Amino acid sequence: MDLLDRDGLTEREFLEQYRVGDFERPSVAADMVIFTVTNTEADSYRKLPEKELRVLLIRRGGHPYIGKWALPGGFVRPSETTGQAATRELREETGVDDVYLEQLYTFSDMGRDPRTWVMSCSYMALIDSDQVQLKAGDDAADATWFKVTYRLLRERKELLENGYVKTYEYELKLSSEEEELTAVVDRTETVKPTSASTVYSIVSNNGLAFDHAKIIACAIERLRGKVNYSDIALHLMPPLFTLTELQQVYEVILDKELLKAAFRRKVADLVVETDRYTENAGHRPSRLYRRSLED
Repeated sequence: MDLLDRDGLTEREFLEQYRVGDFERPSVAADMVIFTVTNTEADSYRKLPEKELRVLLIRRGGHPYIGKWALPGGFVRPSETTGQAATRELREETGVDDVYLEQLYTFSDMGRDPRTWVMSCSYMALIDSDQVQLKAGDDAADATWFKVTYRLLRERKELLENGYVKTYEYELKLSSEEEELTAVVDRTETVKPTSASTVYSIVSNNGLAFDHAKIIACAIERLRGKVNYSDIALHLMPPLFTLTELQQVYEVILDKELLKAAFRRKVADLVVETDRYTENAGHRPSRLYRRSLED
């Protein structure tokens, strides 16, 4: 026997008379924060090249924010999930899809897109730069890797009657060979005995479209947090690498120097040594390692 609702309708009858237009529906986009690590030129032949953390941005070729830089992404199609849309966008922009990909957060503030109510389901991808073939999408004029720096400017704490509010103010700087974009982003944490919440807000913004400065800030903090307890940084490495190269990647993500001995103890279970060594590197050959695939 079919169950009836309070109006005496079966599920079939309810669905037949249901009107979708009774509730305003948002558009849904999948926006991608795609990180890679690249080498910079060494000062001398014998010196190891330094690493830089980079994020992929596209210059918008149409309204809104025409000419501004934005994260790659697009609207989710009726036939796909947000994860499938993210994978499609990743493949269209970089030519790869078999890479580390995780959902970050859903940004749904009113007014974040001047066209209409648009919710962004954001994703973070990590890519070995050697795999990438950049290709700007149909609505983009250009696609470029920007060097990322994200540094704490100041923090303040306000005591509440039953908790506290702590605000961290960060400077986000994105640099290419031709341009530098900057933004100041606040992360506000409200902590009470029975709840906690985190809110990001943009204090100032120069050159980034939409609320993408917030999304990038969220991604950087997620990446930094997971580096401390997982093997996430290994997804930015080529198949074979030295421990010094891996330490450099950790350092550019965390924006601080690490002690060599402590670092090697930290990653000992995350990597496996091979019987191969570096060649023609201008210095004494170093053993090459690969990522451990065991839990």
